[in-house]
Amino acid sequence: MNQITMPKLSDTMLEGTLIKWHKKAGDKITVGDVIADVETDKATMEMEAFDDGIITEILVPEGGVVKVGQPIANLEGGKKNAVKSTAPAATSATAPIATAAAPSKPKPAATADGSRTKVSPLAKKVALERGVDLSGIQGTGPGGRIVAADVPATAVAQGRSAAAAAPRIEVPFSDSDTKTPLSGMRRTIAERLLASKTQIPHFYLSIEIDAAPLAKLRKDLNAAAEAAGTAKITVNDFILLAVARAAKQHPKVNAAFAGDSVVEYASVNLSVAIAVEDGLITPVIRDAQNLSLRDISTAVKDLAVRARSKKIKPEEYQGGTLTISNLGAYGIDSFYAIINPPQAAILAVGAIVKKPVVNAQDQIVAGQRMTISLSGDHRVVDGAAGAEFLATIRKNLESPTSLLF
Repeated sequence: MNQITMPKLSDTMLEGTLIKWHKKAGDKITVGDVIADVETDKATMEMEAFDDGIITEILVPEGGVVKVGQPIANLEGGKKNAVKSTAPAATSATAPIATAAAPSKPKPAATADGSRTKVSPLAKKVALERGVDLSGIQGTGPGGRIVAADVPATAVAQGRSAAAAAPRIEVPFSDSDTKTPLSGMRRTIAERLLASKTQIPHFYLSIEIDAAPLAKLRKDLNAAAEAAGTAKITVNDFILLAVARAAKQHPKVNAAFAGDSVVEYASVNLSVAIAVEDGLITPVIRDAQNLSLRDISTAVKDLAVRARSKKIKPEEYQGGTLTISNLGAYGIDSFYAIINPPQAAILAVGAIVKKPVVNAQDQIVAGQRMTISLSGDHRVVDGAAGAEFLATIRKNLESPTSLLF
């Protein structure tokens, strides 16, 4: 008798919620069959069998929360762990950003008296790959030696332990109030943002942009698109492209803090904040600096649709180097966003607002203005570098025809 266990469907996944079984006890399964839907910390994903056999017993009912590697069903025939994991391999193209930004040397562990703790070579290698700090980890090997099994699954998991150790706030509530347990996604958002605000020294800059040229060009392009029967271009499409090209010119912003070094990324992989039913997800537009306005528009529309329907793949929300959050459609004029670690910056985009402005002839006229704000990691980005980056974005958006070439 073999068992089907909960697979690791994303690099940050530590547990999954079994949303729906597509098979029942007594059913025969073959390689590639979808046997269940699992909610990870990012999306709901399909579990596929990679071996043949017969399910003899369902161990976890729908709605059950199971840690990665724990059994969820018994299988007659087949092999142990008979589920295909769709988590991507940790390559440079698809590795999660936490891995890409791992420090060149994991911080050495030490005992309470300051002496060095022994660490196995494999544990050092695993810690390096995962971006995990070895200090404070209790080894389970001979003489307290840290072995590979002692290394947390991800740096995020290490942050989870720290968060769990923080004093818990008691929240009063009555029977008439609604108390909803945190979903995997909501819990991950809470942990990552807490880590960001407590561990990253944020600083903030804002710039106001003359959006009138952008609004006019968009109107002209969409009139032509309507006549041709093609999809319309949004203001956000222009912003994404303007930011991508500006980030290529300012690599100090398209970067991450890696403990004892700073990583400046060769490609601009834009993480786009998209509101979903249970929170927020940031799918990635890769190599955005090389895309056209139409390419950007098509990519973000596709990612948004699949993110909201929970059909997005792990490799599509991992590996971002810079995040953009746009609340202009909700009528927000300006705001500051929290950095998406370990990225060094996030941009917050507000609505285009009609207001009186002073023109070049010192006349007060009606204008259209938009505010873009930068939250930066001061360990990586200096104020001057952030200001130059915002100035380039403004130049791109105030001369939007330059983005068409």
